[in-house]
Amino acid sequence: MAGDERSMARKPYLAGGAEFAALYDVKRLQVSQWISRDHTLDYRYAKIVSGSPYWLLQFAKQFGETTPRPRQLNEAELARLVKEQSPGYWVGEVEQLPPLVGQAELVALFQLPSGALLRKAMGTGRFRPADYTLSGSPIWLLEPVVEDAPALQAGARGVEWAISGKVLDALREGSYDGPGSRIVPRGRAANKAAE
Repeated sequence: MAGDERSMARKPYLAGGAEFAALYDVKRLQVSQWISRDHTLDYRYAKIVSGSPYWLLQFAKQFGETTPRPRQLNEAELARLVKEQSPGYWVGEVEQLPPLVGQAELVALFQLPSGALLRKAMGTGRFRPADYTLSGSPIWLLEPVVEDAPALQAGARGVEWAISGKVLDALREGSYDGPGSRIVPRGRAANKAAE
């Protein structure tokens, strides 16, 4: 798909942790605290991609009305996110999302020995631009990546870029449980898990 066509692809509106925080004018750490300490936020309306949660923007924009102390939504930030992701569409349930992938899933999909090869292909323009950059991380719609695979394979030197049918099927079915499918604890939470 050409760059102009790619930018016109419709995608569901999403918000990562940084965007969620910006919607409520709080620091990103506050979003983590809403999950771990306050339990006012969870992952029910989030898709885990490359080990990070990405919430449905439909849910994120209504979150402030559901907390014990209502929080004011930053309408300008909401408008910015919608504009940045347009042409997009609203999704109410995670099951309605198309398959999404980040770097961890792509390394598994293409059976690469490391993420360095993917990052190099991205840096040289050989790999399609990400459909999103949320919380500083690139995310792609799966199907356009698969459509581009033959061209990527044809121009490859030293790396096959062969798609794993098993990983592809799992990503399409929503049953993928490989690298990136879970949130890996960090900081103190990681230390507690290791004990």
